[in-house]
Amino acid sequence: MTEGVLAGLRVVELGQVLSGPFAGAIFADLGAEVIKVEKPEGGDDARQMGPAFRHGDALNFHEFNRGKQSVTLDLKSPEGVEALHALLETADIMLHNLRPGVAESLGIGPEEVTARHPRLIYCAMGAFGHVGPEKLRPGYEPLLQAFGGLSSITGEPGGPPVRMGASVVDQGTGMWTVMGALALLERRHRTGRGGVVNTSLLETALLWAGQKISSYVNTGKMTERHASGHPNFVPYQAFDAADGPILVCCGNDRLFARFAGELGHPEWVTDERFAKNRQRLVNQKTLLPLIAAIMKGSSRADWLQRLQRTGIPCAPVNAIPEVLEEPQVQALEMVQTVPGEDFSLVALPLSFDGERPRVKSAAPRLGQHNARVAKAAE
Repeated sequence: MTEGVLAGLRVVELGQVLSGPFAGAIFADLGAEVIKVEKPEGGDDARQMGPAFRHGDALNFHEFNRGKQSVTLDLKSPEGVEALHALLETADIMLHNLRPGVAESLGIGPEEVTARHPRLIYCAMGAFGHVGPEKLRPGYEPLLQAFGGLSSITGEPGGPPVRMGASVVDQGTGMWTVMGALALLERRHRTGRGGVVNTSLLETALLWAGQKISSYVNTGKMTERHASGHPNFVPYQAFDAADGPILVCCGNDRLFARFAGELGHPEWVTDERFAKNRQRLVNQKTLLPLIAAIMKGSSRADWLQRLQRTGIPCAPVNAIPEVLEEPQVQALEMVQTVPGEDFSLVALPLSFDGERPRVKSAAPRLGQHNARVAKAAE
């Protein structure tokens, strides 16, 4: 695949830190030309988000800005705004995650920009949403995990709320932005006009918590934390083997019957306390300690071999170094060396005609492409 699937698409990104830059990185990996507009003094704050890794910039910056071009513009000046409009004349998509209200204060809000560039797809990512009493409130990943309920459903039963280890809200917002932009791009093919895509960290958090929200709305019951477990299946959680944890998922009674056999307790299948999943849910405080005691008696490798042989879904609870050693992970070639560099990054989780999009270049230096893009905008 010499050209990406979005080759010929031009994206202008006014992105800071994560959600905006992640959307831009998706476009870049898919082959679009992505022009990252940064402030002249220091650029994207993510350049300083951690120790210097390569070229003076933090590793996080390289992660979310590979494959882009960098242009510096002072958007607080009329000249900078006009230079941005010159870029937008030839752009298909503009995206930003500026602090709420900033784009409007600079005169580059959705109404002004789409009036001047009617074919442009304008994507705005906020913190709390584009409507409502909190629409101008800024926010970051952990704040929206907390506000949107995700922290309350994560962690050990009876324990404190826990932040998810991955930036699921920021990166999810970037993903929805890309999907929204591509949807409007398809509409533009039919109608010739662009439009505005709005999404936010809060909306993403609410969707990720959607099953729990729907449960409360429709049953009135508060969600309990289940650590590695599941509210509707038993057993469906991690157990400690002799040398490390292993996750076992018995998603139906047939799988439980096989599991009970491997544990040496085929009689559980006819035990009225454990025979059916609903009975196991009621009696899990009795059943789970019995399973845990047996699992501790053999190594993780032994359990994996035995359970996989009988078709019981299971997996080791891997640390990151163990993940990278997994033959299946290596076969997927998700970790790619950046061309011309001595480091690697994680690629996109999709393939086209059997081929994964490649990371095409490192993150740009601040203002590296000023002259090239200025000439293209003439």
